[in-house]
Amino acid sequence: MRLSTNILYVRLSIALIAFAANSIICRLALVDQHIDPASFTTIRLTAGAITLWLLVRIRYERSDFAGNWISGLALFIYAAGFSFAYVSMSAATGALLLFGTVQMTMLAYALKKGHRLQLLQKVGVAISTLGLIALLWPSVETPPVIGAFFMVISGVAWAIYTIIGTNSISPILNTAGSFYRAAFFALLLIPVLIMHSHLDALGVIYSIVSGSLTSAIAYAIWYSVLPSLGSTKSATLQLLVPLITTVGGILLLDEYLSAQIIVSAFLILVGLWLVVSEKYSK
Repeated sequence: MRLSTNILYVRLSIALIAFAANSIICRLALVDQHIDPASFTTIRLTAGAITLWLLVRIRYERSDFAGNWISGLALFIYAAGFSFAYVSMSAATGALLLFGTVQMTMLAYALKKGHRLQLLQKVGVAISTLGLIALLWPSVETPPVIGAFFMVISGVAWAIYTIIGTNSISPILNTAGSFYRAAFFALLLIPVLIMHSHLDALGVIYSIVSGSLTSAIAYAIWYSVLPSLGSTKSATLQLLVPLITTVGGILLLDEYLSAQIIVSAFLILVGLWLVVSEKYSK
């Protein structure tokens, strides 16, 4: 279902802001050691599944879901890889690896499917990527091999989950099905939970908020806009998330607004405008 322009941009804004909020919540929970990554992932996915089950029951008066096991597995791999990666690397390094991987994976898929970028779109992708690198580069260190591996795998999985969503007919039912299946796959983390689990009340709250609001609800909204965006535009638009996260840090964590951030924001926004203002051709 194609959305009107105004509704599309409102939902897109909500989804991208939620993604940024999710990064901040995950960082607070794991870096401050309120919870271990396996517990965070398990509670996050379970809370998301329960939230969407309730939503489906209320809205559709049914308890069966759509989606498929591939999207569920992709969602689980993304969530687990994301959590385990952030244990050993900074937010800036993780964001660069994650969103760089997502963009490359989705653009490669679009090109394989026969989509061709116009010249201005190619320029826009390059400018946006340059802006993202300029935003993060000074704070990026060489990541640990294991952490980098987890984040790259997480990026590929999120790209797959997003690509599947471009054909979503019922975003809520599809997202609910994905979370239900991802929570099932979280059983694979039981050995890790037995050996390394630690959590406090705040860690549990972070996980539930992340799973219910900034993941489950946000991903359903994300799935609702994907058919109107396609792979190329959705891949590039996600480069806004690190920028939004930086702005959130300035507003919520009293971080400094530098000239570097202003220049980076300008490059990312100009690049995105070039990408979304042109139509790709086959």
